[in-house]
Amino acid sequence: MHAARRFSDTPGLWQGKVIVITGATAGVGRATARLAAERGASVGLIGRDAPALEDLRRELEMFHVPVRWVQCDVADARAVDAAADTFERELGPIDVWVNNAMLTVFSMAESLQAEEIRRVTEVTYLGSVHGTLAALRHMRPRDRGVIVQVGSALAYRGIPLQAAYCGAKHALRGFLDSLRAELHSKSRSIKLTAVHLPAVDTPQFDWARTHRSREPRPVAPVYTPEVAARAVLRAAARPKREYWLGGRTALTILANAVAPGLLDRYLGSQAVEGQHTDEPVLPDREDNLYEPVPGKHRERGRFGEESHTRALLLSEATVRTAAVVAAGAMGAALTYGIRALTSRSRR
Repeated sequence: MHAARRFSDTPGLWQGKVIVITGATAGVGRATARLAAERGASVGLIGRDAPALEDLRRELEMFHVPVRWVQCDVADARAVDAAADTFERELGPIDVWVNNAMLTVFSMAESLQAEEIRRVTEVTYLGSVHGTLAALRHMRPRDRGVIVQVGSALAYRGIPLQAAYCGAKHALRGFLDSLRAELHSKSRSIKLTAVHLPAVDTPQFDWARTHRSREPRPVAPVYTPEVAARAVLRAAARPKREYWLGGRTALTILANAVAPGLLDRYLGSQAVEGQHTDEPVLPDREDNLYEPVPGKHRERGRFGEESHTRALLLSEATVRTAAVVAAGAMGAALTYGIRALTSRSRR
């Protein structure tokens, strides 16, 4: 990447960069848009709710940066392509594309309808694929740019009540692995990075479809959307293969690699109840599976009192190296202990 186009998470060096964010009107997307604008970037917003997009545009005006929005369902590949064209024309060359849009349904797998699984997959998986390909179409001729995938620990480890979402996130990780290898063969300067998040306090728990009798909640520990937004911009500034945000994310991914069966039993006993509040689901509750829910587009959800404002952000390579070193040290200590005991028994 040319020196003039290098990224940094130093605020002043984001001036003039163009960042596009899908799922921009709420939660992590909204927090990322706000932080990018605050740091001087031009921002392209993609979402389904036009009034919420316009509201966010007005909010970002205080930072005196160019902001454009396109009403678009990311499940529509042609619409995503057209949105990318609009941002290129009105804001300039896209430097960073952030795939953030997602949908979920809180339900036991056996209660899911086929059309619900299809819809979650179309937005959470195919929506990110569409965004990635639209970004690449513009980045390849310039041979520069960063694509950031907002992921989750659930891309590695499925949990109860989220089979549709976890399946989509797992599929997306496979797609990104393939594309990442292809980029190594074709481009030295286009970067693809993923930020796998822990539970985040966003409005999704107020408007996601649920088949349960009580309102859903994130599995503790919970973090604010601003924590995730800082991680997304850090990944865009210093793209590595993957970033894992929060100690629980790293622990979950590593535990699943080492003892998935044990984790099956633990999650089966803890994660169902852990995703419910004490509040009953009301009969007239709206959900955003097919249409946006107006009036609830904000950064934070209802769990602010328990949300952490800081989290450790580590690259996946760093965590795995540390785990290997720790395992080696434990193995060496165990070997030394066995030899010492054997030596004593021979005396």
